[in-house]
Amino acid sequence: MNNDTNVQKVPKRILNTLLSSLAAGVVPRAGAPYVTIGRKDEISALLSDLEQINEGGGSMRFIIGRYGSGKSFLMQLIRGYALERDFITADADLSPERRLYGTAGSGVATYRELIKNLASKSSPDGNALPKIIAKWIDILRTELVSKGVEPDSDSFDVKLNALVAEKLREIEFMVGGFDFARVITEYYRSLVNGDDDKKTACLCWLRGEFTTKTEARNSLGFGVSVIIDDDNWYDFIKLWAVLVRFMGYRGLIVFIDECVNLYKINHRVSRENNYEKILSMFNDTLQGRAEGLGIILGGTPQFMDDTRRGLFSYEALRSRLGDSRYNSERFNNFIGPVIRLKRLSDDELFALISRISKLYAQNYGCGMLVSEKQMVEFLEISLSRAGADSMVTPREMIRDYMTVLNIMMQNPNVSFNEIVGATVSENTEDDEADKKEFTPKKAGDFTANDIEF
Repeated sequence: MNNDTNVQKVPKRILNTLLSSLAAGVVPRAGAPYVTIGRKDEISALLSDLEQINEGGGSMRFIIGRYGSGKSFLMQLIRGYALERDFITADADLSPERRLYGTAGSGVATYRELIKNLASKSSPDGNALPKIIAKWIDILRTELVSKGVEPDSDSFDVKLNALVAEKLREIEFMVGGFDFARVITEYYRSLVNGDDDKKTACLCWLRGEFTTKTEARNSLGFGVSVIIDDDNWYDFIKLWAVLVRFMGYRGLIVFIDECVNLYKINHRVSRENNYEKILSMFNDTLQGRAEGLGIILGGTPQFMDDTRRGLFSYEALRSRLGDSRYNSERFNNFIGPVIRLKRLSDDELFALISRISKLYAQNYGCGMLVSEKQMVEFLEISLSRAGADSMVTPREMIRDYMTVLNIMMQNPNVSFNEIVGATVSENTEDDEADKKEFTPKKAGDFTANDIEF
């Protein structure tokens, strides 16, 4: 825990991108821990999943929350934590063109996006596939040298080939594993021999970019019995999860956001086929058939709860994911597969805007533009709106607050009261009477929940 009165110095590049993302209502891809407030129990639950995956198990979670409630932010936070802990991550947002199951390439398009965003600690921004394999080869070389095999000896390449084949033998018996191991082996050989054309062809196959087996054979120079397509792409995600553990990583964590796009599919059979794919993932991870694989899906309550078009319209999923009769909003339960995000408390919202004020001052060197008293006033105004007690989201509050800061910085002669006064003056007398009073905890009494990397 870090006291909120002292904000850690943030690298300028990360800080500028972080504040720009927050102002636009976009989830920052880097720097999320610097503005993490609350969600302690949710974070702890997801981190416990990482430990389970590290032991060779599987995990699947659904993070459910309204638009702007912080589900995508939480996913990016856990993604950063997983990378720091030496997991491999892959993330994708679903869309009308990217689904879990589909025809005409909409299924494999999700796989391609995941592989494009494949990330490691040394390549956190994605496109890590070549580096991951190259690092693995270096590890195998070091392993041979430690056994007394001279790198310049005639037997070194032979023994290295044998070691690669030995490591890949276990996955040959999995679905699609034989061709997967063959292409990985050929990629390794082309890497060692400097054959760029063969290396590129192998990468195309691994990324699911071939549309026919004939095209794949012509490019690879050898026969393959399968290509990665709409029907089998998830089988290859499971292969990657096993392979990255062979390569010395702790496991593969897959983040799939914007699952509400599955809810929006009009064709019932197509929608149910996507839900069937989710069921397959759920069963695999929880029954031990997906070693080292974690899957986190993000969606809205509508996507989950709607009994006509949502996940709960599919009986097999409703019976697995539906709340128990003993569940209640009074009690927390973060062991089950569904994590429902509640609104941040008033104190957490106050700590959030306080943190943003300090980061803003750090980034622009402008000093604190808003006093603690003015922060309280801003929060009272935000929470006095109809329905705000349950419906206000961090996204809309942050965007409003960042707008105030931006105006104040660019217009030094304009006061805080002039900017927010228009909002206050529009309230009726009844609204003023209903205005929510808020007394924040002292800085020494409230600490933000930072993740220690």
